[in-house]
Parts: sequence; structure tokens; C-alpha cells
Amino acid sequence: MLKSATIAAGIFTLAACGDAQTSSQNKTPAGAETAADVKSDTLVAYETFTLDNGLKTILHIDRSDPVVAVALTAHVGSAREKEGRTGFAHLFEHLLFLESENLGKGGLDQMSARIGGSGANGSTSRDRTNYFQTVPKDALEKMIWAEADKLGWFINTVTDPVLAKEKQVVKNEKRQSVDNRPYGHSQYVTDKALYPEGHPYNWQVIGSLEDLDAATLEDVKEFFRRWYVPNNVTLTISGDFDVEQAKEWVEKYFGEIPRGEDVEKQPRQPGVLPETKSYYWEDNFARLPQLTMTWPTVPVYDADSYPLAVLNSLLTEGKDAPLNKVLIDDKKLTSTLFMFPYESEVAGQMTLGVRANPGTKLDDVKTAIDEAFAKFEADGIKDADLNRIKTQAEVDFYSGIQSVLGKGFQLAQYDVYLGDPGYIDTDLARIKGVTKEDVMRVYNKYIKGQPFVATSFVPKGQKELALAGAELANVVEEKIVQGAEQAVDPNVVATYEKTPSSFDRSVEPPYGETPVVKAPTLWEAGMDNGLTVYGIEDREIPVVQFDLTIEGGQLLDTFEKAGTANLVAEMMNKGTANRTTAELEKALQSLGASVNISAGSESIRLRGETLSRNFDAVMAIVAEMMLEPRWDAEEFDLAKLRIDSQLTQAKSNPNAIAAEEFGKIVYGENNILSRNIMGSADTLTNITLDDLKAFYAANISPSVAKLHVVGAVTDAEVKAAAARLGTDWAAKEVSIPSYAMAADPSESKVYFYNVPGAKQSVLRFGYSGPKAGDTELYPATVMNYILGGGGFASRLTQELREGKGYTYGIRSGFQGSKTNGFFQIGSGVRSNVTLEATDLVKDILTNYGSTFTDKDLGVTKSFLSKSQTRAFETQGAKLGMLRSISVFGLPSDYAQQRANYLEGVTVDDIQKLATDYIRPQAMHYVIVGDASTQMERLKELGFGDPVLLNPTSE
Repeated sequence: MLKSATIAAGIFTLAACGDAQTSSQNKTPAGAETAADVKSDTLVAYETFTLDNGLKTILHIDRSDPVVAVALTAHVGSAREKEGRTGFAHLFEHLLFLESENLGKGGLDQMSARIGGSGANGSTSRDRTNYFQTVPKDALEKMIWAEADKLGWFINTVTDPVLAKEKQVVKNEKRQSVDNRPYGHSQYVTDKALYPEGHPYNWQVIGSLEDLDAATLEDVKEFFRRWYVPNNVTLTISGDFDVEQAKEWVEKYFGEIPRGEDVEKQPRQPGVLPETKSYYWEDNFARLPQLTMTWPTVPVYDADSYPLAVLNSLLTEGKDAPLNKVLIDDKKLTSTLFMFPYESEVAGQMTLGVRANPGTKLDDVKTAIDEAFAKFEADGIKDADLNRIKTQAEVDFYSGIQSVLGKGFQLAQYDVYLGDPGYIDTDLARIKGVTKEDVMRVYNKYIKGQPFVATSFVPKGQKELALAGAELANVVEEKIVQGAEQAVDPNVVATYEKTPSSFDRSVEPPYGETPVVKAPTLWEAGMDNGLTVYGIEDREIPVVQFDLTIEGGQLLDTFEKAGTANLVAEMMNKGTANRTTAELEKALQSLGASVNISAGSESIRLRGETLSRNFDAVMAIVAEMMLEPRWDAEEFDLAKLRIDSQLTQAKSNPNAIAAEEFGKIVYGENNILSRNIMGSADTLTNITLDDLKAFYAANISPSVAKLHVVGAVTDAEVKAAAARLGTDWAAKEVSIPSYAMAADPSESKVYFYNVPGAKQSVLRFGYSGPKAGDTELYPATVMNYILGGGGFASRLTQELREGKGYTYGIRSGFQGSKTNGFFQIGSGVRSNVTLEATDLVKDILTNYGSTFTDKDLGVTKSFLSKSQTRAFETQGAKLGMLRSISVFGLPSDYAQQRANYLEGVTVDDIQKLATDYIRPQAMHYVIVGDASTQMERLKELGFGDPVLLNPTSE
């Protein structure tokens, strides 16, 4: 979601560029405090300079695409807050997008839409907050102007009404990401136990509802003036731009912002845990018991963080990893476990989580974990395992540098935490230098026999599954009270005294030179068995991404054995005729490759990524996977167990429920796509291993397959590497059933699915729409941009989030596949405004066409045309282009055709499209929430009595 709280990543979130060089001279703009520092011999070439007020700017040149990423990183997160006033850093992540003195209310989002930006966004961690966007290169001065206004000409615009509304938005985010999801409070319970009162990590980044309610305007302004100052901020500019010009703009727009108080680096403060602590909670949304164990470790970039990351991989990644081997394969206690480091500036922790199978006692899980650790100690570490982890780190490293924003992020991360943007060389050297002895040392120091925090989150009424002796956790849950939130007036205009400046900042800077967008050159080749290959050579990074799409997927399932296609895909990942699952995983990982086969509604897809130097070897393994699946009976049983657990958990996840119930209604009972792609508990029982073999034999054919390859390989190299798929894969005729969508309603109806105690209501409204290959789909998408497809430029967001504070996010869109399509509106709103939010959506839809203006059209055209500069920046984007052409039958020049349509579209055209495609009086309204407090009220919509979809839940 946009503008959300996020958690700092681990050591593999690297970014670099081996061949990008700065072209600037060592020149300092007038008024800058220090001479420029040019680093051209590091993996990411960069230049820095610092203004008199302390603002540090990092510049990185990458001319591969005509775009520039601008990121402003403030060295302030939740760790700088006070107890009782938590959540302020995250609150400012929101507030700083709303208004500034010179851009005006909503000005940044409006500008982002006009200039074709990626959407102004931000994230907050324990230690830093950042604000970022990628824009066409001609908009760089505009972005520097806007970011400076955010820092120096903002705080006066924050008034009591503004603060009151944004508090509601943030609380909606907390409900969505924490309160209304399974296991959402687990991190809260862990951190309260691991970090004593007064420790800066004792509270959550998002804060608490109580602290947000208690925050006064003066509290908020005091926090801003202390921390959001130039000497506590790093500005990063990465992409295709003129360095000397950028320096001048930074000096012009940021130079007169006053320096703030000095900011001292926070000292290391490890978690304090003299003995193991164990807590339990009966989770309203959990259907499966989950155990987490968290050990205090080290801060980010500590020398021990590197072997700890390797330890994490050794314990959990792969078939032979001891935790997987014991808990999943041997004891069959779970199908889902995870382990991750959460390393921050002053402390770190390592968490192991196990989501157990239904009815499993977590004491049995804990015993099995101890057995797995004992196995790890007894077996030791193999050189091959250590080497494959290091090879994978290299792939992860290159994956992080596909975008200019990724490069800018990493430069800023190193600078904020370490004061050294060029730390990447050391970072890579440290991970490559980890030894087996290092790994065992940190295991013994931080994990083996050390105290930990245990949390047992169990389904309601199943306290007996928690660890023996666990204490009841102190979790605060919000009560649903009608009218509890004070209404806000979106039309209130803030009045304030403007901050002076040496020039008129209210004038938006002009565009620079118009960027030239060069679409990638694609090639196409056919093989004798019907397999078609599409490719784009891209040598920006030494990586190849590929996708093999085989038409059919869920469409080839039967109703009695729904879930077959999904199981076929799962089993094709589980070894080959000559390799066990473990051997297949290790063979791929040793090459730095990841390959996964999955099923979708209309296809089965193999997707992969590898270092380009290993492409031949990886494709040989891909051929094995496609042509010689293993069909292992034990893996089949494990797969069914895993899917059954996933289906069980989904039954209480409001978002999953909403998606499934909407699908049932819009597709209709007689369409196989109305079923969950994983099947159901009943259909899983019907499926045998012979069914999978029969499905494979009849439907996995090159005659309905397309191979797409993007990366540092030529067409000749691709054809040679894929030769076996072209010669040994026998073609067969595949007949794919055709299903009709359910008839659209002639009048609207409300469907309600009851989740007792839900803190939000999840909304899914819509009906059928154009398919992917239909000529109407793109015009409908253009029409929808201002309605709900344009993020903060859209009316739905402006009215429901920015205007009323009802939601954290809402979108609408047309989603077309090869055989079907639909229009859908999706959101989560606070429970006690379910009726009001739904009614407001209905009104917006009703009036959309008649109120669409020339200005709306101008914003739509500007965004959709200018955003094309970002359309082909990453390998993933180029791969998507190939699939659009090959799978959905779009012409090779579809991008140009869309540009031509966009240029000629008129307001009348949009209004007619709105009349044709926006039908609020004939729509399915699906709502998942608390029926006891919300369902009866929905009669006021005028669509009759709501239909309760799960009456047995009452």
C-alpha cells in the first residue's frame, strides 16, 4: 500500500552498478560547506556534497533510462519518539505528503500525476523515514523544489483539522496491517518482552491508537522541528541527469533552510533478556496455532550480522535444511515456517516462526525445533551449502540495482546508518568472507541455549495448544463503537503565516528537455514442436529473467477435482527423474538461480532468474523439470497437507475471504474460476497422484507454450540453451474449456460475509468487464485513472481517505485476462463507517462521468504519456511486455497504439465510457466485516436486505 510503515531489511538488500560512472567535475555550488567527494572506484559510483546547513546530497549517474529517482531520507524513526507519544515518525510519513506552503493542499500528489511520476511514497522504520519517487528526467527540478518545500515550508500547514483527519488514516492502516489480520499482534508482544520500558524499540513503528489519539498539535510540531532538519537528512538523486545543474538546484531550493540542533547518534542498546519469556494470545483471526521464538542479536552491519544471515539460510532454506527436514518432512507438524533477522541501528533480533497444522500442540513444535537444532550441530556445515548461499547473495545483489530508485535507496541506507555511501564494497566482501567457523560461533553465542521470547498465538478457544506455562499476553484490541470517530471536514482550509524565502517559491519550476523513450528491441523465434520464444537482450546487469507460460491452468480443472492444476505445478518443483527435491534445489542454488512453477487461472508458469554466465546450465535443469517430473508420493502427501493448512487459515483472513466471495459471484457457480485455485478440503481428498500425471500428459504441451527471456544473453544463446525444450518436448493438441462469466446484475445487491469482531470491513464491488485482448480494455483503463486507478490523483482516494479518513487505501480498476475480465473496487474501511463509505463510493460512481473535466483529462493524458519513460526500466517490466504481446495477443507496437489513442481521446469519449462501464445501480457489493454491528445498517443503501453469505457463523 502507499505511504506505509515498513521494516528495515537485512544484509542482502544490496544495490550497486558496476559500470555506471559520474561525469561531473569536482565542483562545489556556492554556499556549500564541503568540497564534492567523488567516488568512481566503488561498485556504485557516486558523488557527495554538503550544504552549509548540513544537508548531505548523494548523486549517482545511470543513463540506461530517461528517469531520475529522488529520495529524501530523514534519520528519524520510532526510536526517536517518547513513551506515550509513539507513532510520530510514521505519522509524519503521512503528513508530509498532504500539503506544503508553495505546492498547496494535495499539491505533491497532483504534480506527481501530471509529471508521470511513480507516485510520491514513503516508508518508516525504527531508525529512519524516507520519501521517494521516480520521475521522467525532465521533472528533476520540480522534484527538488517539492522535496525542499516538504522540509522547509511545510509545518505551518499542519492544523488541528489536518492532524485529526490523518490520525484516522493512520489508525486505518494499523487496523489493516495489524488488528484485522491473523497473528498481527505477535511482533508487539515480542518487542514488549525483549526491550524494557524506555528502550527505543519497546514500541511499534506504527505506534498505538491511544498515543495517536492523545497527540496534540504542539506535540507534533515539536517533533518535526527537532528531527526534520537539513543536518539530519540525506538527499539522494540517482538516474539520468546533469550533475552540475542538479547541484545548483539543490543549493537554490535547500540552501536557505535553517540548520537544526545537532543530532547525536544513538548508542547501541541490545535487547535485555535474562531468561526466557513465554506468552500466549487467543487470536480472533487465526485458524492455525503459531509459535515464534525471538533471540536478541546484533545491530545492522555488525560483523556478526553476516554469519547470522548465513545461519538463517542454513537452518531454513531448502529441503535438507534441518528445520524443514524435522518439522515438515519427518514429523509433519507444519507446512509453513520462517526465520528472519530484524536488525536495526541500536539492536537486533532473530525470529523463528512455525505456523503449525490444525490442532497441533506448540509444545510438540518446540520439541521438534530443539531436535532440528541438535541435527544442525551434529551434521555440521557443508562447503557446498555455504558456497550456494554466497552465490545466491550475488544474484540478490544484482537484483537490487535494476532500478535507479534501488541504487539510490542503498546509497542512502549506507550513509544514514554508517556515514559511508560506498560501504557496498565492504558489505559484499563481508558476506563473501563468512566461514563455517563464523556461523557456528554465532549460533553458539546467540541461539544455542540462549534465552528467547516465545509467543503462542492460537485460535479462539484453543488455549490448550499454547506452550505450557505461557502467560497471557497484554494485547489491546479496539472496540467497534458506532460514531466513535469525530467527523472531519475535508473543505477546511489551513490559515497560517507563510515562511519567508529569498525568491518566489510558489512558482512551479519548468520542465527540462523532453526525454526520449526508446522501446526495447524484441525478437521472436518458433521451434519445430510449436514452442514460441520471445526475447529482449538487456546487458545493464549480468542477470537473466525468464518465463515459460503454458496455457490452461485452472481452466483445465474439473469441479470434482478442483485444485489439480495447482498441485501439478507444485509437484513439478519437487524433483526430476534424476534428482530428488533436495538435489534439484541445490543444483539451482549452486548456480545462483531461482526457478518456480506455479498455476494461475489460465496458465501454468515457470519463472526464473539466474546469473547470465550460468544461463545454459540453468536451462538444462529447466528442461529436466518440464520433461521429467519426479511425481514423488511423499512430496505429494506433503503438498496436500500444506495446501489444506493454507485453506484453513484463509477461512478467517478477511481479505482472502473477500477475494474468494467476490470471485464466486462475478464468475458464477458454473465457471471453474469461481472456485479457489487451491481447491477445497473435499476436492483435495479426491485428487490422486495418477490424476496429476494424467493432467500433465494431456495438457503440458509446447503447442500452447511461450518462452520469454530478458537479460544479458543473445537470441542465439537463448535458442541454444532452450534447444532441448524445442526437440524433446512432444507436442499434443490441448483443448482448453471456455467458461462464461455470470450475468451482470440488473440491479445492485449487497452480500455480507460475517467475521465476528472484525476491526475493518473489507469491500469488493464490481462486475464483469473487457478481456485482456479486447480493444475496449485500454480505453476503459484510461477512463478509470481519475476514478480510482491514479492513486492519490483519484477521486476515490481523495474522497474516502484524504477527505473523510475512512480508509488507508482504495483503488478501482479493470482486470483483464485472456478469457475474462472484470471491474473491481477494493478497500478496507474502519468498521463503524461501513455504510457511509459504501454510500460515498456509490455517489462518486454515480456522478463520475458527468463531472469529468478538461483538467481531469489533462492530468490523465499527462500521467499516462509521461510515465512511459519508466515503462521498460527493469527486466521484470520488459518481461511483462513480452507476455502481453505473446500471451494476450497484443500487437508488437501496442505501446505506440495506446499513445496514439491517448493523444486523441476527449472528455466526451471519457464520459461515454463512464456511462458504458460504471454502473453503481447494477453492481455486486461484497462486504466482509462484523455483521452484528454493520449488516443491518446497509439496508439504507436502497438495495434491499443484504444477503448473509455465511449464516452459520452467527
